[in-house]
Amino acid sequence: QVHLVESGGGSVQGGGSLRLSCAVSGFAYSSYCMGWFRQPPGKEREGVAAIGSDGTTSYVDSVKGRFTISQDNAENTLYLQMNSLEPEDTAMYYCAAAPEKCIAVVEDFFGYWGQGTQVTVSS
Repeated sequence: QVHLVESGGGSVQGGGSLRLSCAVSGFAYSSYCMGWFRQPPGKEREGVAAIGSDGTTSYVDSVKGRFTISQDNAENTLYLQMNSLEPEDTAMYYCAAAPEKCIAVVEDFFGYWGQGTQVTVSS
């Protein structure tokens, strides 16, 4: 059974940094895509970043240059380093997994989801 457990969220002032982690278990595929999504209050969930089993990464324009997605295969952990945080980054952040190479960072592509971790950025 696949489990994704996020951690690392919290409250931070604008300009600050946070690192989110996603512990992954029960997910063993040679080709896969891991992603981070977020859902701001009152808005739809959106894709933030993704990383494939080949290490290829992609980002939504609003976080390019500020966020970095990475993975530690030995620790079965996905990370999202978030720098220069802005109030607009306030959201519930979710990690997600798909057992195939990255095609699109959209909800329907990912079949496995964590419960989320809250990030709040104050101005």
